[in-house]
Amino acid sequence: MMRELLQRLLDDLAADRATAYCRLVETRGSTPQKAGAAMLVFADGSQAGTLGGGCVEAEVKRRALAVLDGHRPEICSFQLDSDYGWDDGLICGGRMLVLVEPIAALGEADYFVRLRQALDRGQGCIEAIVFDAEKSGLPAAASFLVSPDGSLIASRHTGTTQTLPAVVAEGLAEAASRPRAQTKSGIAYLPQRARARLLIVGGGHVGQAVANLAVDLDFDVWVLDDRAEYVEPSRFPRAQRLIHGDVGVMLAQLDITTDTYALIVTRGHNHDEEALYHLVDRGARYVGMIGSRRKIRLIFDDLEAQGVSPESLAKVFAPVGIEIGSQTVPEIAVSILAELVAHRNCGGQVPGRPTAIHACDP
Repeated sequence: MMRELLQRLLDDLAADRATAYCRLVETRGSTPQKAGAAMLVFADGSQAGTLGGGCVEAEVKRRALAVLDGHRPEICSFQLDSDYGWDDGLICGGRMLVLVEPIAALGEADYFVRLRQALDRGQGCIEAIVFDAEKSGLPAAASFLVSPDGSLIASRHTGTTQTLPAVVAEGLAEAASRPRAQTKSGIAYLPQRARARLLIVGGGHVGQAVANLAVDLDFDVWVLDDRAEYVEPSRFPRAQRLIHGDVGVMLAQLDITTDTYALIVTRGHNHDEEALYHLVDRGARYVGMIGSRRKIRLIFDDLEAQGVSPESLAKVFAPVGIEIGSQTVPEIAVSILAELVAHRNCGGQVPGRPTAIHACDP
């Protein structure tokens, strides 16, 4: 994850260990990683992170070691043909542009400190990195860290420029509206999404399995259960918040935002229904509920009788999870998280979902 890689960079610099920060800024065609991937290369030849492995990564490492000696950033181009990958069978046919930056001391790393802080706040940001000086009119390797509201947080290798150049600002609006990396006028825009909160209602086996995997997928995990022993830190050591109390009472008190993903995996029909009642119209980005199709139909019918609109119920992802033939708890967790990641990365679209259930279905 980017936060961990940046922390490793700052820790090594604090220990006076010079580092080359290698950032994949543009790709064309088939490549093993996409723009935004990053890798650290140290003077002893070791590394952290990856740009996809194979011969091309070895070549990036070789160039990074040379850049460390020269103390000047470089934009390096790699064509993934027979020169990189033949021995490993990795002839992708694409092109990769990598910004390789030597950083000798922590005092040179203010930009990366600010980037780490922005990621820790979870509010999202955009990096604008110049890879073509002729098209952009800006120095190659110039980097601009921009907040969601368009204000400049930090910059690097920009010469005398202290404000956000107009050519950079022109590409920001489109970049802010799309979660994927893109390029314009010789500038790569690498968005870092606002971090989503995953509220798991139910701390049983499925909730536990989902929570433990979700942290690695960059969700902030909250878990709610009415049983104290099911929200012990030993069961959820990486969760950001554990909540014990009556499901309805606690959900009514929680702040549900447009960055909230809510997953209902309680131990029974009544708890599921109560949780959905308190979540269905609260403005969460996603609400999903586990269960058989029969159980879900019954819950939908009950909630519609209580005044919940069919339109609201139609937005619920139930039964939750992409169809992968799940049998075991870990497989169920994988199917659920695949759905969550698809929803987050694909603008709310989830390929592979089962047929939706509606209230009063036969």
